[in-house]
Amino acid sequence: MRAIQILETGGPDVLRFNEVADPIAKDGELLIRVEAAGVNFIDTYFREGRYPAALPYTLGQEAAGVVEALGSGVSGFAVGDRVAWCGVPGTYATLAVAPAARAIKIPDGVTTQQACAALLQGMTAHYLLHATFPVLAGETILIHAGAGGTGLLAIQLAKRLGAKVITTVSTDDKAALARGAGADEVVMYTREDLVERVKEITNGEGLPVVYDSVGKSTFESSLKCLKPRGMLVLFGGASGPVPPFDLIRLSTMGSLYVTRPTLKDYVATRADLESRAGDIFGLVAEGGLDVRVGHTYRLEDAAQAHRELEGRHTTGKLLLLP
Repeated sequence: MRAIQILETGGPDVLRFNEVADPIAKDGELLIRVEAAGVNFIDTYFREGRYPAALPYTLGQEAAGVVEALGSGVSGFAVGDRVAWCGVPGTYATLAVAPAARAIKIPDGVTTQQACAALLQGMTAHYLLHATFPVLAGETILIHAGAGGTGLLAIQLAKRLGAKVITTVSTDDKAALARGAGADEVVMYTREDLVERVKEITNGEGLPVVYDSVGKSTFESSLKCLKPRGMLVLFGGASGPVPPFDLIRLSTMGSLYVTRPTLKDYVATRADLESRAGDIFGLVAEGGLDVRVGHTYRLEDAAQAHRELEGRHTTGKLLLLP
């Protein structure tokens, strides 16, 4: 099979399109022909070495495709089933293996590309809004990066919960996408002062929660947007890691909360995984959640996908098509 691997850490140029041995489904695993693989910021963290991995390492943690073989002890799946999965390394490839316990069947009414685009980022938006800080109807919230894959889905889910949504974007085109997803207020952070705009929108009160996937460049302003006892949910670091932070500042700024959640802890059980994935796929199938596949690339063009993602030149979900 062919796969995108790193033999050393570094920039996008370290990605290699290699011929490697076909994987074999072991006990409890599925062998899957990959039809679409998702590109996520966590992939760049492994590529850079921010997250350690044994080399050579096949990138990618999210995909969808067709089951080709079953390992021993697998039940509930059959050859030919369409499935999606995430949180399992090795998806930048033409073939991949995944534990059956982490795979979700793709329902009728959801395309394979939609499933790949919606699973990880859809479940991320789901746990953020339903569990990390459960949003209530009538609350005003801030979701950074509103034109990104997670941002667009989170805006839609927040509006379904009855929230008023503020979001941040960098261009007019991205602002139009965010408004199309339902954002009530769009702040152009390249032209406007975010903190002042939030004060204006909330009449000086501040926000109960900020969902921040950007990290280093937005951390301080996100904190300043919160009202006393508000929560900053930092779930990504697109601009880089947040520098060391003196926790005493949380008390001086109004007894604030900061949390750094990750999806795996919110889908740790099969029941949680099926529930969150089921909610997302159900909404997609019924037309209640618009999944934007912003860009597709050939598998061998993964380096270009990384460059454009890190350069913030993309909107919606990025997919590699083997």
